[in-house]
Amino acid sequence: MDIDFTQFPSPCYIMEEELLRKNLQLIRGVAQDADVEIILAFKSFALWRSFPIFREYIDHSTASSPYEARLALEEFGSRAHTYSPAYTEEDFPEILRCSSHITFNSLSQYERFYPLVAASGEPISCGLRINPEYSEVETLLYNPCAPGTRFGVMAEQLPEQLPVGIEGFHCHCHCESSSYELERTLQHIEARFAPWFSQIQWLNLGGGHLMTRKDYDTRHLVSLLQGLHQRYPHLRIILEPGSAFAWQTGVLASKVVDVVENRGIRTAILNVSFTCHMPDCLEMPYQPEVRGARKGEEGPFVYRLGGNSCLSGDFMGMWSFDHELQVGEQIVFEDMIHYTTVKTNMFNGIHHPALAMWSKEGKAEIFKQFSYEDYRNRMS
Repeated sequence: MDIDFTQFPSPCYIMEEELLRKNLQLIRGVAQDADVEIILAFKSFALWRSFPIFREYIDHSTASSPYEARLALEEFGSRAHTYSPAYTEEDFPEILRCSSHITFNSLSQYERFYPLVAASGEPISCGLRINPEYSEVETLLYNPCAPGTRFGVMAEQLPEQLPVGIEGFHCHCHCESSSYELERTLQHIEARFAPWFSQIQWLNLGGGHLMTRKDYDTRHLVSLLQGLHQRYPHLRIILEPGSAFAWQTGVLASKVVDVVENRGIRTAILNVSFTCHMPDCLEMPYQPEVRGARKGEEGPFVYRLGGNSCLSGDFMGMWSFDHELQVGEQIVFEDMIHYTTVKTNMFNGIHHPALAMWSKEGKAEIFKQFSYEDYRNRMS
């Protein structure tokens, strides 16, 4: 059912319930067929008003901070699988309260904080993040195994006997990757860390498994995970993708507020900002599809799309439309729910887009509209 944009404010992130449920059904099917647990990574998606839908399909989530861990406990309804590059004495009590699993990034972090886990008496399973020294992520900004990385323990740094209380390994080597990249990664993980597998109970293969993408080979993924089970039947296997859950589940709807021209380049200035609302378009760089437009300069009406902040580089690409853009005209960015909604910022005091859902019954559910007070409170 097509979104009725007249029911929503502008700008607005609009998630489609029907598309979300389609992804959740696929993910649950993979988990059941492969006999693994797949959990939601909040770093990619944390729109908590939609969590009742998620709980129909999955049971747990993963956190990287006290706030995410608290969100898991209080809004998702279950304790978090928590990993952070570094815990602090100030934050760790909250991590303990809200977590069922805690992964340490280094042996020194384990030595500092595991005694607090043991003394708490809570049934918390602890693990170590491992670094297999292999990743096919090409953009260094997103490569967790790049030379000199601050993430994880290398095999040469592990003692022959794992420290007391370490029950699992966690690794993260992917970013919007395929099952074939996972296959090659598993070869490196097993080559380096299999000697310790008999001492652990679970293996968390992290995120970046984009199983809801159209060209993703889910049968191959299931086969890989089944093979892993056969080789190590005692291990519980966990995956924690983020993008896969919200992939292609909604849009960012915006409007043209002005059109300016400089030396032959026409820029349509929008009521959204790339640096504030779509930072991956500048960081990665990633370019979403624009509804009703084609990438590039081949076409009758070509525009650069510009944001409404004062950052000079707050713009994205060149786009060809089949008509002259007018002030007030709607511009819709596709696939704008994962990462965008958690990475927004208020640089320049720019107004946040509203957060909303288009229900399967064809109704607008406005979760949140932002105001001056949201900006003011962040600065207080």
